[in-house]
Amino acid sequence: MYIMVVGLNFRSAPVEIRERFALPAVGLEEAISRLKRSGRISEVVLVSTCNRTEVYAVAEERINGQDEIYSFLSEMSGVSRQAFLPHLYQYGEIDAVRHLFRVVSGLDSMVLGETQILGQVRQAFLFAQKEQATGTIFNYLFRRAVTVAKRAHSETKIGENAVSVSYAAVELAKKIFESLDHKTVLVIGAGKMSELTAKHLNANGATKVLVVNRTYDRAKELADKFQGKALDLNSLDLALKEADIVVSSTGAEGYVVTKEHVQATMKHRRHRPLFLIDIAVPRDLDPEMSKIDNVFLYDIDDLEGVIKINMRERQKEAEKVGEIIGEELGTFKMWMNQQEAIPLIHKLREKAQAAQANLMHNLLNKMPNLSEKEVHTVNKLTNAMVNQLLHEPMKQVKEMAGERDADLYLEAFTRIFGLEDEQNEQRKTNQGEVRQMTTVIAAATRQIEQSRQEEAASSGAKRSLLSRLGSR
Repeated sequence: MYIMVVGLNFRSAPVEIRERFALPAVGLEEAISRLKRSGRISEVVLVSTCNRTEVYAVAEERINGQDEIYSFLSEMSGVSRQAFLPHLYQYGEIDAVRHLFRVVSGLDSMVLGETQILGQVRQAFLFAQKEQATGTIFNYLFRRAVTVAKRAHSETKIGENAVSVSYAAVELAKKIFESLDHKTVLVIGAGKMSELTAKHLNANGATKVLVVNRTYDRAKELADKFQGKALDLNSLDLALKEADIVVSSTGAEGYVVTKEHVQATMKHRRHRPLFLIDIAVPRDLDPEMSKIDNVFLYDIDDLEGVIKINMRERQKEAEKVGEIIGEELGTFKMWMNQQEAIPLIHKLREKAQAAQANLMHNLLNKMPNLSEKEVHTVNKLTNAMVNQLLHEPMKQVKEMAGERDADLYLEAFTRIFGLEDEQNEQRKTNQGEVRQMTTVIAAATRQIEQSRQEEAASSGAKRSLLSRLGSR
């Protein structure tokens, strides 16, 4: 069995390529079925997001499995192999596992350390499992991947430093206000960035949202998303008096809010702190207002500066996540080695049982007069010898499978017991085992002959005694 992943992401392919390979939810069932029907792939999980499409597979053989995935991707996208191969990446075995662990931990994401991808991968696995497209290997691997991600975010600070404009705004707001609970957010403009920032502020406790926009209908549309209140531009001064946090992004020419606006507002607010975020270019908010007491103004450059600092912190934490992934790779490799040891144990047992059956056959040919009881005795003795001989090797191979150099140990075990070729297993027997079993059988045969002689002597004695008694 060969674990592999073939895919493309935001680093390897531009959006016009990625969108051709996006897998719609309604087509996932057929896509999984298509790969399974080939017979070349025994387990499969398909991960498809706006930034990546990946096929995780357990293939019977690497080349055939890879070829099957290429064919699937070409059919699904309508793109020729020659066109998409330069954009693909592929990893096999432990490198494929490492890639999965990096993906779920957020180390392979556009936003380092983001957590959304974990839910997307988990959902992809659960869907594949429901479609009976996973087995022993992926059921263990993907559950382990979830554990890796949880460790990454609980044992490090990989997700604690904001690395997007909207999250940076929330982080700064939390430094100014002890809590965002029950704070009022004023959104000036109704653009996507303002909406996203308001959404994160709202999710962090700012319960009341006011929206001011040149077009009232657009303001109402956005306000309704937060069960908020829409206002026109004429109500801006009133909104400023009520707001704790202001997010502005209008694209207007000139300042939408001036220093004079804020000075007048602060008198009515009794100098209650006012936090303003200007994410417009050109700027909406007069930078002079930052000189007013209890007014905290940040523009897009300030936010980008926070992001850069936080990104450096996340990079440091990413190294710690890498150490966790290293530990978990060792755990998974140990588990895989133990899985490889299981068929070796079965092969060894089958080989020994075949040798025992062969010896019993030969014995019966040479000693056809053995009684059923005697055959049972010999069979029981030789089976006991087989179990005794196999006990220690099987115990050792299980232990070796969990050690650092397990690959070497398992290979040596395979060669020592001649388990490489199943056909050879059926034709040949381990000579050492045969000799030991032959010794046991010979001893058992001697015991049987001795028992016969003792029984004959006993019978003769009984007849003699009866004869003497009769003559009396």
